[in-house]
Amino acid sequence: MSRASDLPVSPPVSALDRYFEITKTGSNIRQEIRAGITTFLTMSYILFVNPQVLSSAIKIDNAFVQILMTTAIAAAFGSLVMGLIARYPFAQAPGMGLNAFFAYTVVLTQGIAWQTALGAVFISGVLFVVLSVVGARQAIVKAIPLSLKFAITAGIGAFLAFLGLKNAGIVVTNPATFVAMGRLVDPTVWVALIGLIISAVLLKRKVTGAILYGILITTVIAIISRAPVYAGGPKGALQAFPGFEGKILGIFATPIWPSGLVGQLDIGGAVGLGLISVVFTFFFVDFFDATGTLTGLAQRSGFLDANGDMPRARRTFAMDGLAAMFGAFMGSSTTTAYVESASGIGAGGRTGLTAVTVGVLFLLSMFIWPLAAAIPAAATAPALILVGAMMMEGVIHVDWEDMSEALPSFLTIILMPLTFSIANGVSLGVISYCLVKGLSGEARKVSPILYGVAALLIIRYIWLAEG
Repeated sequence: MSRASDLPVSPPVSALDRYFEITKTGSNIRQEIRAGITTFLTMSYILFVNPQVLSSAIKIDNAFVQILMTTAIAAAFGSLVMGLIARYPFAQAPGMGLNAFFAYTVVLTQGIAWQTALGAVFISGVLFVVLSVVGARQAIVKAIPLSLKFAITAGIGAFLAFLGLKNAGIVVTNPATFVAMGRLVDPTVWVALIGLIISAVLLKRKVTGAILYGILITTVIAIISRAPVYAGGPKGALQAFPGFEGKILGIFATPIWPSGLVGQLDIGGAVGLGLISVVFTFFFVDFFDATGTLTGLAQRSGFLDANGDMPRARRTFAMDGLAAMFGAFMGSSTTTAYVESASGIGAGGRTGLTAVTVGVLFLLSMFIWPLAAAIPAAATAPALILVGAMMMEGVIHVDWEDMSEALPSFLTIILMPLTFSIANGVSLGVISYCLVKGLSGEARKVSPILYGVAALLIIRYIWLAEG
């Protein structure tokens, strides 16, 4: 008869582990933190890109630095609430694409005050939260068939890979063929290719944290080789790593409070009849962009159940809307879920601790943001390409013999990178799915909710065409 002392003793589980269910997901604290660092490094470019875009429309004193601070705060808040409340490894930050729409279309072209445009972003965030709380967003996601959910995952992978190839200079614009191969002798290209091979070998050899180590090794190569892969050179040219001269102790910079942006949104002006289309565009584009991104990331992480549903979906979507509201209050364009979160997921991130790590790093970046400038796009591009390749595995679950499943799935995948929009891929996939199913005698296999969504999407595209 065995004594109690002879029985195996389970290792103690910390409160942190219990809250995030880290052990339950097969992960560990070190792996979650490493995944968060990987995600942060992959998306930290937004700290510098967002100010470049928005400062063209927001004219205040020291605009670039103030917007950088606002970007860091909005990203930190969005990632923290997603990690602490929704408990998913999905980071959030001001979204690319919507920031360009905010600056170049709404403010500079339509002549709408940037404060009023921020009000429109805030209202769209309120709509996100309301629809999430009442379950509308979850109902729409549930109505999307499994084939399209897997296609969304693969499409995001294609989009990530295309973004990585573009950032690396491997794919460039061409007036005759739209896109073409970049020059392999360009520093950004060969640094990125070396990083891609290094990261792939580390992954093949199953090195823990391979993607993160790939980013760091590639950065060291860029710095040591003095390759001109960093922005900030004369007349917009790339330059070698400029170092940390002029900063406190070399790497620290004193943060400033973005007083010219915080609380400047004009909600009253945004509710005016003339801005309905602006609010609608902010809402609609980010709705399908964020919904598609969150669904794809959930599938990639293995969170979807047997029916393709995401646990805690209502809470997760509400946090996405709350982040958009907070970001607008702080003075930034729409804050949303980031597809680059897939890099951290690829590095093993499975719980909200990954997103919390990203949030903390964005807060720290307000003090040591010069360090973020040490990571060039050539170093993060390989991570995007590799994660994109890994996310393509979802295509094996699509029934390619059934054209009513194959065509919508294909359009979903191919249109994301070709239109540079996750929202367009999801939209055209849903529309084509409903049309092909409905016209081929399988109308009853489609959820009525999905038909309603397809109708709204068609109306939106007609509206945009007429506008």
